[in-house]
Amino acid sequence: MAKIVLVGAGGYSFGRDLITDIVSYPELRDSTLALVDIDKERLDLATAFATKLVKQHGFRIKIESTANCREALAGANYVVISIRAGGWAPFLANRKISLKYGVESMPDALGASGVFVALRQIPAILDICHDMEKICPDALLINYSNPVAMINWAINDYTSIKNVGQCPNPHQVINRFASYIGAPENEIFFSVAGLNHFSWYLDFKWRGEDAYPLLREKFSDLEMLKRDLIKKGVKGGPLQLDVVDFLEVEMLKRFGYVTSGGGHIQMFLPYFRRRPDLLERYKLPGFSYLDEAPKTANDDIEKLKQQLSSNYQFPIISEHGASRYAVEIMHSIETGTPLRTFGNVKNNGLITNLLNGCVVEVPCMVDAAGIHPCYVGDLPPQCAALNRTNISVQELAVRGIVEKDKNKILQALLLDPLTSATLSIDEIVKMADEMFQVDKEYLKGFK
Repeated sequence: MAKIVLVGAGGYSFGRDLITDIVSYPELRDSTLALVDIDKERLDLATAFATKLVKQHGFRIKIESTANCREALAGANYVVISIRAGGWAPFLANRKISLKYGVESMPDALGASGVFVALRQIPAILDICHDMEKICPDALLINYSNPVAMINWAINDYTSIKNVGQCPNPHQVINRFASYIGAPENEIFFSVAGLNHFSWYLDFKWRGEDAYPLLREKFSDLEMLKRDLIKKGVKGGPLQLDVVDFLEVEMLKRFGYVTSGGGHIQMFLPYFRRRPDLLERYKLPGFSYLDEAPKTANDDIEKLKQQLSSNYQFPIISEHGASRYAVEIMHSIETGTPLRTFGNVKNNGLITNLLNGCVVEVPCMVDAAGIHPCYVGDLPPQCAALNRTNISVQELAVRGIVEKDKNKILQALLLDPLTSATLSIDEIVKMADEMFQVDKEYLKGFK
């Protein structure tokens, strides 16, 4: 019987999705599920949801609940982490600063926002890992917290914990591309390699044949593709075309491949967001939805409260967009069922023309013996070159955060492709100083 610990159980939707996905597998219903969150109200809600779900469906899974992470780690086989250290307040404050300087930001990409999110996330997650080293040293940590590449890099270099970073993008983005060419998802084979939110579809096949020519054909007339998607009723098609695919059209045309980045790709490169005319050309809005995120989360909490106080029957819905991939890994290890997935792991010669030791997103095989990352070899040189521009930012940010060196964090911002293309050195220094002020409570001991 496995013990699964979910740290950040009260998080917006993810915790409930993960709980539901776990109980959707009969082989995991003998498990113990320990829910952890420092927010008592959210932890209580997540616990009430899990308890009611298990009772309604007559499952045997044991539910534990605590704000003490060390207590929950005892006997753990798997630790799933999905947290936002500091909550929304510092992120939104830093985002306001970056907007003032003309640099749009997202919470889980690179740039000023990603680096400062890592500044808050990495120390909190390393503390959990150090507790795991003492309490459950053989447990597998599955990290969903962003920025994944920087967090898992810190885990690899500063702890001994087995870990993998997970992200739904490789699956979700390719499924959208498959819908554009009219291919059912179950007839598509694909493979990605690169960085989290910036990996490349090296293989995209339909019924064994290269599907890239079909995608190029569809991308040659986006207006016709948009009309076709509307006619077919593809959910979100027009919006996705406006926000995402003008970027991927450019990537395919100029570099020969599309990426798993979705909307994130605009933050990794200097080509798309640095001037108003470029925003218009590529149909890129601001990320104003982020300002509404706290309200959305509160609305979701109120909805859950109503459901818990009523006779609402919680359904067992498998294959959620994000949490399913963690559960598939646990199921594969527990049952020995072979699984092919994609994970963010240490680059021990897996991608030979990216920095050894960085974190790369590659195909992984999973079985009862654990996770086995697959050798990729060289990326196409143009793809590797673009990835390298971001690896340097990640490395300096990780070193600066763990070594408590503000200058290395500043150097990470100075090297960020979009930030450095938009601002002068003096402007970046001023912006960083204002952001450090927002995060001053996280800077104790920094030099």
